[in-house]
Amino acid sequence: MAPGLSPMADRFLDDPSAARLLELARAAVAEAAQSGRAPSVDLPAEPGPLQQDGATFVTLRTRGLPDAQSLRGCIGSVQPSRPLALDVVQNAAAAALRDPRFPPVGPAEVAALDVSVSVLSPFTRVPAEDDAAFLAALRPGVDGLLIRDGGRRGVFLPQVWEQLPTPEAFLGALRRKAGLAPGERTSAFQAWRFTVQHVP
Repeated sequence: MAPGLSPMADRFLDDPSAARLLELARAAVAEAAQSGRAPSVDLPAEPGPLQQDGATFVTLRTRGLPDAQSLRGCIGSVQPSRPLALDVVQNAAAAALRDPRFPPVGPAEVAALDVSVSVLSPFTRVPAEDDAAFLAALRPGVDGLLIRDGGRRGVFLPQVWEQLPTPEAFLGALRRKAGLAPGERTSAFQAWRFTVQHVP
């Protein structure tokens, strides 16, 4: 199994393409912190896999802090709508500048940031007729999860299982993130799971 892959995930990118994706993300964070905008992307010059449409999340953490305090930004896409190289650059810049939970990253902070990229697999519908069957279908440590109920939605990457190791805790926190009350569910409730290739 390649480093950074969940146990049941497919291998999405080869090592050179994954390394280049991370290089683009790091450069975008540095440029965004310096200039306030994302750098341009010379798409034809990028590896073929990065020219294909894909969805990424970019996470920034401050090195040396406990996990619970280290998050500095996380922004991503849940649907592939643009080439991976462009998606990761735009999301990296947004994580540095526009995560509403944090002030923009300043140039002096960049050297102390760890940048990681999660490349999302296609989504698969999870049966959600009742909570018991739904919880039993989840794979702790493997599945990312997107839930939607009416106009409200929330998404967790598989890495969140490290802080919320049981399906009940994972789903409960995701409901709160989506603005749903504990146990709240309408006939419109839907859920999809996905895996990621994590590029540290």
